[in-house]
Amino acid sequence: MPEDVVRIAARGDGVTASGRHVPFGVPGDTITDDGSLTPGPHHQKPPCRHFPECGGCQLQHVDDEAYRSYLVSRLETALDQHDLQAEVRVPHLSPPNSRRRATLRALKVGKGAVVGFNAAKSHRIVDMRENHILRPELVELVGPLRELIAGLLMPRRTGEVQLTLVDQGVDVMLKGVEPQGLQAMEALTAFCERHKLARLSIDQGLGPETLFEPVPTTISLSGTPVTLPVGAFLQATADGEAALVDCVREAVGNAERIADLFAGLGTFALALKGKVYAAEASRDAVLALKRAASTIAVEHRDLYRRPLDVSEINNFDAVVLDPPRAGAEQQMNALAGSAVRKIAYESCNPATFARDARMLVDGGYSLEWVRPVGQFRWSTHVELAAAFSR
Repeated sequence: MPEDVVRIAARGDGVTASGRHVPFGVPGDTITDDGSLTPGPHHQKPPCRHFPECGGCQLQHVDDEAYRSYLVSRLETALDQHDLQAEVRVPHLSPPNSRRRATLRALKVGKGAVVGFNAAKSHRIVDMRENHILRPELVELVGPLRELIAGLLMPRRTGEVQLTLVDQGVDVMLKGVEPQGLQAMEALTAFCERHKLARLSIDQGLGPETLFEPVPTTISLSGTPVTLPVGAFLQATADGEAALVDCVREAVGNAERIADLFAGLGTFALALKGKVYAAEASRDAVLALKRAASTIAVEHRDLYRRPLDVSEINNFDAVVLDPPRAGAEQQMNALAGSAVRKIAYESCNPATFARDARMLVDGGYSLEWVRPVGQFRWSTHVELAAAFSR
């Protein structure tokens, strides 16, 4: 008997009302008696020739309406698992070709090399010949990098290419390559100059070493240039960052004393008014933020090992959190027992966010709203911003 696909599961499969999982199914598609898929109104033609072989995207066959519904469903499911309810706002979607950072894999093959993302559920590298998620400045470098790496990688050895679009151009970091001799170093310098790179660093196993950087590499956050350490965390898209910043500003309102926890380079601290305290575990990020904004009180502090206690939190009117995927469980007990009035929580993991949100609600906070942010276009990765108050 034919069945309709009614939702998309967390990993991207379509699911029917009976619970049947269907690869590449989209709500509105029909599964016929012979098991074939009849596309519905929300099933679009994938724009990239590498889909679905490449593992960089899982949902290129889904139109924007269904993709937004998927993001909302992921959040609602996570909240339901902890008996939580909140207004889930319309998701923000980053447009195609907007991602400003990526990590690609590279492999020496014969006299050449392949560069791209791993194939889905595999370590095999799909040689990237087109891309619809990365900024054009990054895509344009893939071909030249393929030629460069072919001369640097050892046979059958894999490497890694980290690309980040910064204020000065493209920042490139190579892992696993071994430039040998003066000729190789001159070739690297010539490559950097020819393609006007902002910076080139190489990690041969002992940490990144910068080989080319004509001027200090910076990234502008809310209009403030901040020195960008090699490999530092950065929101995936500029528009996604702006959407998250807007959510944080709304959540903290007119608070005068604000703590920004897991502050990174200051994505949110630099966007806030009033007296701001920022705590961050990365020493390089702390130093960069201190140099960028002397008015922010920045502390080098590992919030997993040494979370703020209740007396410290009560010095603030609002708290902003942007923890890693593991969430901020170690900080939640003190925060839930504090008197701080407003909390803005940014997360890249709906499951750990919902767990932490339950702790805050049990401590007397109200979860006012949540907004999904789809920075990783056509992927199953979900980010969000949320507002709590008491």
